[in-house]
Amino acid sequence: MLKRIKLRTLFIGGCITLFFLVLIVRVFWIQVMQGEEWQEKAATLWAHTSTIKAERGTISDRNGSVLASDVPAYTVVVNPEVIQQQGIGEEVITGLHELLGKPEDELRKLVEAKDEKTGAYLKNREIRNEGWKIDQELADKVKEFYVALGKEHKIQETGIGLVREQKRYYPKDELAAHILGYTDRDGNAIMGLEKYFDTELKGADGKLLYQSDGQGVKLPDSQDTYKPVVNGSNFKLTIDSTIQHYIEEAMQKAYAQYKPKSMSVIAADPNTMEILGLANMPTYNPNEFWKTGADGAGFYNHAIKSKYEPGSTFKIVTLAAAVEEKLFDPVATFLSGSIRIKGYSKALHDINHAGWGQISFLEGVKRSSNVLFVKLYEMLGQDKLLQYINDFGFNEKTGIDLPGEVSGVVNPNLGRPIEIATLAYGHGKVLVTPLQQLVAVSAIANGGKLMTPYVVKEVTNPNTGETKVTQPSVVRQVIDEESAKKTGEYLEQVVADQVKGTGRNAYIDGYRVAGKTGTAIKVEGKDYVKSKVLVSFIGYAPVDDPKIAVIVIIDEPNVEVGGGKAAAPVFKEIVSQSLQYMGVPKLASEASDSSSKKPAKTETVALRTTPDLTDKTMKEAREALLDQGFDYVVVGEGSTVESQYPEAGTKLATGQRIYLLSPQGAQPTIPDLKGESLRDALEILTLLKVEIAVDGEGYVSEQIVGTQNGKTLVTLKMKPLNDYGEDIPVAPPADEGTDSESGT
Repeated sequence: MLKRIKLRTLFIGGCITLFFLVLIVRVFWIQVMQGEEWQEKAATLWAHTSTIKAERGTISDRNGSVLASDVPAYTVVVNPEVIQQQGIGEEVITGLHELLGKPEDELRKLVEAKDEKTGAYLKNREIRNEGWKIDQELADKVKEFYVALGKEHKIQETGIGLVREQKRYYPKDELAAHILGYTDRDGNAIMGLEKYFDTELKGADGKLLYQSDGQGVKLPDSQDTYKPVVNGSNFKLTIDSTIQHYIEEAMQKAYAQYKPKSMSVIAADPNTMEILGLANMPTYNPNEFWKTGADGAGFYNHAIKSKYEPGSTFKIVTLAAAVEEKLFDPVATFLSGSIRIKGYSKALHDINHAGWGQISFLEGVKRSSNVLFVKLYEMLGQDKLLQYINDFGFNEKTGIDLPGEVSGVVNPNLGRPIEIATLAYGHGKVLVTPLQQLVAVSAIANGGKLMTPYVVKEVTNPNTGETKVTQPSVVRQVIDEESAKKTGEYLEQVVADQVKGTGRNAYIDGYRVAGKTGTAIKVEGKDYVKSKVLVSFIGYAPVDDPKIAVIVIIDEPNVEVGGGKAAAPVFKEIVSQSLQYMGVPKLASEASDSSSKKPAKTETVALRTTPDLTDKTMKEAREALLDQGFDYVVVGEGSTVESQYPEAGTKLATGQRIYLLSPQGAQPTIPDLKGESLRDALEILTLLKVEIAVDGEGYVSEQIVGTQNGKTLVTLKMKPLNDYGEDIPVAPPADEGTDSESGT
């Protein structure tokens, strides 16, 4: 018995000893052999990280008006477990469907969602996308709904809730959408400035690392580590929201009228190349980017990404080159209509194949004569023309601070002179972007400086208060200041001449406007398709002190129309509103109701006083009138001004021109009076001392010069003033190798 007790004691003691040996080995193994691993696991239980979200920087226009910012947002969540317990599933589905617009069958799946393994109802489901990051107004309606539902059923929990978040908000909706771009609902930058400057805008989140016990209570001796938040930088743009609004409003009217494939408009300050506005149609609302068409056309920024054959707006480059090289004489004449290039059997033509007879170089510019610009190319030579095209930046990107810009391409076959000839008037082997065109015309407006366009005016770091201001940047001097001034004066005549000028529909009462129309037949494959055209207008104002330059592009309008008819009025609407908004004074004007004692009407007619030009040389008179922006006609071959009409001191309104009469011989020179009123035509012919006959009423549509009783007889046929046509170009002959890469 005693022996048995001893054996049991030894057995128990041995077991205890063995247990302690195993325990000691295990403790040794954990603390020594696996100590580092367990230390790391413990640290993860003690250590906690709290993220401090960075605030994305705001984007505002040049006047501080906010275009993009972060605002509070709310996500609607449902708790299927609570909803089922309360028995209010159908009411929740119906109510949220009416508020959020989410289909009832999709809501039912969320409200009745279960765990696949256990079959238990889930506790938290977000309603995406209709209830994801909704605005304050809709969130208030959701809250009002579930509070009322709780009162109706006398319950505290309805299973509906709101989670506060942040989202990107664009308070002006579509305004400047192609500049701003957008961020998706997860806050990822997708396009535009949001994408291009994403790193600077989003900043960096801050972090707080601390230690806590198992209950999450911070330890008294916690060793905290703090990484400060870096909020995103704030961007102030060169864009003016008011001018941007003028642009988009004018575009919407033209887009509705002509239903084109697309439209683009860019406005800039030509002296600095600050972009004042940029828009494309079709467009999109960055607040509702998901509603944009499946083809994504609304997202495309044609202003900087599309290349197209420019047509007559490109003649500005050829004109500027000829002026700079002292080859352009406004009174020199040429035979319009057609011209042949050496080695080619077929001729190149003006829009009017018959031409306008022997006309001056200046009239050729007004009428947008292709023949004139081919002659200017012949005078310049191949190398000079290509040099100026390069100097004006048409083989390189402009360098604008927007993503996705492409470069135009000018790549003629140098062994084929006809390709250089058509290049002179914007056809053939030339593709440009709207922005390149605007930069080029701005160089003429600002005195010959090619400049880098930009949209970011200032960037402010809210963490340091430091502000970086973008300075205007000159790429190179393309032509000298005097040549730029003269080129602008000639382009002003395209608008000022209300009969011959293709840009007359861009005329703005009270402001001197320079510009050029363009209408390019598009190419598909290797053939020009006359039914598909791209029309445009480009110009600036005021000529003597430019404040704004604008280009308007309308791609494939649904009717046969030219740049002067479709694009010039859009330019006029934008620029006239912008100049008045900018406070640019008009030329001297008189109230239309000046005889009344009542206050003058707000609408005024711009009047300009005719200078005294009698006894001056014709050259002096022409230069004075060009410098002041007057449209004029020289009558006779003499070298001095014997008389003028209207006489000095006369107030001229829109469309009136000045006639300079030199001493007449036995056979007086009869000027072209087409488009003149009967009164003006009679005054001029009276000065010339000729016999006059009148047939009809309105404006001069035709004049016939003959003799009666040994005296010169001019018969004037009158009718209402007609539209005199536009600069719709003529494509080079198909068999002359016009395999252009044109397109938009």
